[in-house]
Amino acid sequence: MPSRVIKTDAQFQALGRLLAGLERPFTVEWRKGADRSHDQNRTMWMWAGEVSHQLGDQTADEVQREWKLTIGVPILRSENESFREFYDQALRPRTYEQKLAAMTFVPITSIMTVPQMSAFMDAVLRRCSENGILLTTPENTA
Repeated sequence: MPSRVIKTDAQFQALGRLLAGLERPFTVEWRKGADRSHDQNRTMWMWAGEVSHQLGDQTADEVQREWKLTIGVPILRSENESFREFYDQALRPRTYEQKLAAMTFVPITSIMTVPQMSAFMDAVLRRCSENGILLTTPENTA
């Protein structure tokens, strides 16, 4: 489904022109907030690589799937009713291993808003710090 993040008056006006030109009928949906940022995504994958390297027993993809399941799912279940209904029906009855495998195919972080992704990343940073895993923070990448 097409989507746009509207941050400025010009973007809002451009959206109005786009909608005015569409053939009717059509459906419009919106939600407050913005999708996660590209910077957040890059940092998340950098961290998964760092954890993978430091632990040596998981790939970055495996680290990312574990974070999606153990950190991302609870965030989305608490804030997104349609996700909670989907997860509770389709995945909650599964074993941990099945849920972990499903994280390859189920969008978690990609459907988060910027605040949700910030909460996700804060939790990742906290968990890694508590386990003695050092992560590069964005302000240290310059």
